[in-house]
Amino acid sequence: MPLFSRQTTPPAQQPTTTTTRTTTPPSRNRSLFHRRRSSSSSIEESHSTSPKRHNLLHRHGEDASIAAARTRVMDAEAAEKEADRALFAARAAVREAREQVKRLEREAAEEARLAKIKQNQAKQIGKRGKALGRHDHV
Repeated sequence: MPLFSRQTTPPAQQPTTTTTRTTTPPSRNRSLFHRRRSSSSSIEESHSTSPKRHNLLHRHGEDASIAAARTRVMDAEAAEKEADRALFAARAAVREAREQVKRLEREAAEEARLAKIKQNQAKQIGKRGKALGRHDHV
């Protein structure tokens, strides 16, 4: 006997008259993943009766001047946060500019050192070049 098959009566033992039942649903669910429809409607009803949330700025029964003051304070806090972000960005830009200037100074110092070495080498070669040409005066 297969594991997941339905147990049915043999065809010879089934009654020959067919009766249709439209008023009562089948009492037993034979599907493993069957979901009852009546449970989903109760879930929908529970979601529709949940309390509604109110907006922070428009509290029930709050004076308009209080709401306006709260809005201005919140706007000021947001402006301060934005100013802090801008300040940090400006400080980072200054730090990067100073680092770049220091790099350029180091590069210039290195290039000056190499130029000085090159100048000394050229001077040495020039001294040797002055000694040439002794035999041209004959």
